[in-house]
Amino acid sequence: MNENILLVDDDKSICEILEFNLKSEGYSVELAYSAEEALRKLNEKTQLILLDVMMQEMSGYKMLEKIRSDGNLTPVIFLTAKETENDMLTGFSVGADDYISKPFSIKEVIARVKAILKRTQTISLKDVKQFLTFKDLEIDIENKEVSIKKENINLTKTEFDILKKFCERPNRNFSRQEIIESVWGDDVFITERTVDVHITRLRKKLGEYGVLITNKVGFGYKFDLQNL
Repeated sequence: MNENILLVDDDKSICEILEFNLKSEGYSVELAYSAEEALRKLNEKTQLILLDVMMQEMSGYKMLEKIRSDGNLTPVIFLTAKETENDMLTGFSVGADDYISKPFSIKEVIARVKAILKRTQTISLKDVKQFLTFKDLEIDIENKEVSIKKENINLTKTEFDILKKFCERPNRNFSRQEIIESVWGDDVFITERTVDVHITRLRKKLGEYGVLITNKVGFGYKFDLQNL
């Protein structure tokens, strides 16, 4: 295993507990006690960031905004005591892949870490076209890039996976549970509301193409080509 995780939290006791348990699971862990220190330690070997929101000086939100604006798509799980819906929306809007509220169980954190790493490292392109095109919307499956009118759209890994699932089977309804199992996996607890939040952000990023993602009560979501 030995995947590299960057753990960022100004609470050293939390860092010690998480470091011990993550290393027990076989992960390599790099610690940072501030966003500024984390930015110095972040490199191409980092495969996942566990990131606290409320820190001195630069917040976790600001740090994630910065690395996403720099084009870094390393998966990020927020660890935070802020747990309102607006806080969750803010986290996902700046590019988070998951969001765990404090206090948390170690088992939950480990499960989420495993799910994210499994999802980001298992790339299956069999029976899938390399490019999906819907007028000016282009999806590059291999390079995981999306563009509209040749302008790149900055999606998180989760948003890309949801869009890819829809676009590979347009006009097919997907229940929230199907989306959870496909995108997050069945070994981690994700609420249906989390699916809704991600799709809301995805629609906004797609602009005029956001209307293609429709929702029918009792049936779920689909990529509706009738709206194209």
